[in-house]
Amino acid sequence: MLRKTIGDVWKILPWRVRAKIIRLTQQKFTVSAAAVVLNPEREVLLLNHVLRPSSGWGLPGGFLQKGEQPDDGIRREIREEIDLELDSLALFRVRTLGSHIEMIFTARAAGTPKVISREIYEFGWFDPASLPAKLSISQKNVINKVMNLTFDKNSTAV
Repeated sequence: MLRKTIGDVWKILPWRVRAKIIRLTQQKFTVSAAAVVLNPEREVLLLNHVLRPSSGWGLPGGFLQKGEQPDDGIRREIREEIDLELDSLALFRVRTLGSHIEMIFTARAAGTPKVISREIYEFGWFDPASLPAKLSISQKNVINKVMNLTFDKNSTAV
């Protein structure tokens, strides 16, 4: 009886009130997008980021803005940091790290990157067998999984 009453009240509440109740009662989390970007030589793009712990090197990416679609967010982040466009963008996986959700994409570089953000020291193209020593193990694993799924360098697949 109580469940039916709660359900009936919920259904008649305006959507903004329901959204506010949900926002107040649910756990909060952050969402980011990152990408394993390859060049024609099958090298992986890494950025030496000012704010990244440890070595600084990591996959390009960043936090999504409110209402932003993940594919638009990763394109925006890479454009803002190194002025690079992406081709063949595809969702690779979504993972949860505590209260953080990370969407990982694969893509091919379209153009030549150049650092245009104060957040980035430099960029580099790395052979997957010669990644920076202090690159996080989780990012090394993601890169290895992507590379194991890629086809020969003449293929149009990532």
